[in-house]
Amino acid sequence: MKLLRDLRRLWAQALAIALVMAAGVATLVLGVGAVDSLERTRDAYYEANRFADVFATATRAPRTLLPRIESIDGVLEAEGRIRRIALLDMPGMAEPGSLLLVSLPGADGLNRLHLREGRLPDPRHADEAVVSQGFAASHALGPGSRMGVLMNGRMRELRVTGVAISPEFVYALGPGDMMPDPRRFGIAWLPDESLAAAYDFRGAFDDVALNLAPGASPATVMERLDAILAPYGGTGATGRKDQVSHAFLDAELTQLRGMSRVLPPIFLLVAAFLVNMTLGRLVTLEREQIGLLKALGYGPWAIARHYVGFVLAIAAVGILLGWVAGAWMGVGLARLYVRFFDFPNLVFSRNPEPYAIAALVTVGAAVAGAIDAVRRVAWLPPAVAMSPPAPVRYRRLWGGAAERLLRIRQSTVMIARHLLRWPLRTASGVLGMSLAVAVLVGSLWSTGSIEKMIDLTFDRAERQDAMLTFAEPRPMAALFDIRRMPGVLRAEPVRIASVRLSHGPRERQVALIGSRSGDDLSRLLDIRERPMAPPDAGVVLSEALADLLGVEPGDRVRVDVLEGDRRSFEMPVSGVSLGYLGLSAAIALPTLNGLLGEGPRITGTRVQLDPARADDFFAAVKATPQAGFVMLLDRTLRRFRETMAQNITIQITVYLTLAAIIAFGVVYNFARISLSEQGRELASLRVLGFTRGEVAAILYGEIAAVVLVAQPLGWLIGTGFAMAVVRAFSSELYRVPLVINSGVYAVASLVALAAALASALLVRGRIDRLDLIEVLKTRE
Repeated sequence: MKLLRDLRRLWAQALAIALVMAAGVATLVLGVGAVDSLERTRDAYYEANRFADVFATATRAPRTLLPRIESIDGVLEAEGRIRRIALLDMPGMAEPGSLLLVSLPGADGLNRLHLREGRLPDPRHADEAVVSQGFAASHALGPGSRMGVLMNGRMRELRVTGVAISPEFVYALGPGDMMPDPRRFGIAWLPDESLAAAYDFRGAFDDVALNLAPGASPATVMERLDAILAPYGGTGATGRKDQVSHAFLDAELTQLRGMSRVLPPIFLLVAAFLVNMTLGRLVTLEREQIGLLKALGYGPWAIARHYVGFVLAIAAVGILLGWVAGAWMGVGLARLYVRFFDFPNLVFSRNPEPYAIAALVTVGAAVAGAIDAVRRVAWLPPAVAMSPPAPVRYRRLWGGAAERLLRIRQSTVMIARHLLRWPLRTASGVLGMSLAVAVLVGSLWSTGSIEKMIDLTFDRAERQDAMLTFAEPRPMAALFDIRRMPGVLRAEPVRIASVRLSHGPRERQVALIGSRSGDDLSRLLDIRERPMAPPDAGVVLSEALADLLGVEPGDRVRVDVLEGDRRSFEMPVSGVSLGYLGLSAAIALPTLNGLLGEGPRITGTRVQLDPARADDFFAAVKATPQAGFVMLLDRTLRRFRETMAQNITIQITVYLTLAAIIAFGVVYNFARISLSEQGRELASLRVLGFTRGEVAAILYGEIAAVVLVAQPLGWLIGTGFAMAVVRAFSSELYRVPLVINSGVYAVASLVALAAALASALLVRGRIDRLDLIEVLKTRE
């Protein structure tokens, strides 16, 4: 009964603490549950649709090689395919789109399709195809729809028989694109015979997927596979971890794991502080009752169980609220992921493990916060416990020098004395409030960082309007053909070769990009963001790649070319470039062509367009047989902004809510405890003639002091929080710069102050309702 009375009397403070606990539980359930959902869905999807373990490409390899590939130790199955990029001519879309044409997997083959609607193509009909779900939705395609595709220099009309998804393209990214754009890039699966006839590949393949035996070494298999495919233009095998779709999905899981490790401890730490503050005041007020109970025979463990039960009741409410909120947000997150990742279904995990972990951690934090308060009174002898605590003795600040020299008002002196009298409680209030500010700083920084990424990537480094990639390397004369196309103001050549860079035991397979000195539609930027030219001798590595290889300017790296006659050589690292997206290496174009031994050839051109004639350029590209893929920077940027804006809006909304809960819970509990401790003093001031506003100003002064002192500490902790998030988010695919401007700190403080003001106004109502006679008679 006493437990229920305590909860009813302190319901507002208990609810504030429970809300903070609920925030911690919700974020833990959300983070761990989202990771569990994605991993379970991914693994089940991969297994059901037989996602391959190793992938490799070649220029043209005979199918007679497949038995030899399958004989590699550890290989269970090898499937040769044809993969080709084709240009699209879709109604209502002026700019050219691209379609990745892939051989239709067999019923028991690798990377099997999951049909969403329709049927698979009939091998007897060369014009039938199944298209990817995102692409079909963007163009309202369905069974029976038709589309024009430029295949091997000839425009052909394909008829859609079905819509499907594949484990190989959970995250469908076009070549050279930074964000998925299903309107301009899709996948189409055709019978192998149809592609072989269209591209003259009868009895040959240019892509192979392998399934490995459990425990087989992917590195050993890839080394053997490269040796077999080398005479046929093999460009280096990659394992599943480096497959584009899987790599992006894995990066998302890494981010979620990082957030589930960083954010929940903040809320649970605040909850422990609040429990300690509230329970400490409660046991102090009930000191005489505790002594009386002990005199009647109740032992210290019985007393401790009562107050621990009080805390556990609050924790139970917080856990239940957190479970509900975490599950609700998790369902919303699952729906959001469905828009970015093509899974057959994605249901937020109902696995009890995240819920149990959240509950155990929350209970542990709550009990940890209660231990000190309970220990102070539960083991006191009855006579000591029944004695009232010694009255508070306040001392003049610095011997009264502060009041005399600074002419501080007496009310200000009262505020300072009360805060300094309980330094630990004051410090816990400051720390709790600073954590509310820190949560906001640790989330709002992302806006400035995204703008920094956009400015450096799209405005200062990549300045072309379009990047036209050829289906295969072309002579330098192709550059002049592009320059003669309508709307082209400027065109600069580029050569991209697949290489493996290594330094000691570290190695990475990357694209080696060759550009001419003096061209500036695409520029290298050094770590001070200054333009730098491709070196005549040596290679420039992106900062992320240099870190992964453990090299600095002046070191030498081994370069193994994975195409052509597959030469190997060593080169000095002449510089490190700044970049946030992917791993890259740059070299002078003449040097690259010389090393490849193929003469002056290019794989694409960067183009600056006349905006008034952009549609003419797009029409000309659609009629160019050699064109393979066109990346349009303004479309990529638009898609990037749309995606980031949506994600950031959701993220900031969640963090604003969570930070407001922390600020409210900390300030409300601090104010209620202060009111409880100073009830007699405040009532005495009212009797002496002080107005309600003047009395409230004393309590508000304490709150304001705590809130203001917490701001710089919150900024500092928030900066550390942002650094931890940046480290958790960074991967080989992209790095996030840490950019925190003064506006971030200002907005974080304003939101925290607003939440503090709301909680203070609630306490003001209690001050106004004080019954002076009753207050002077009772403890509160």
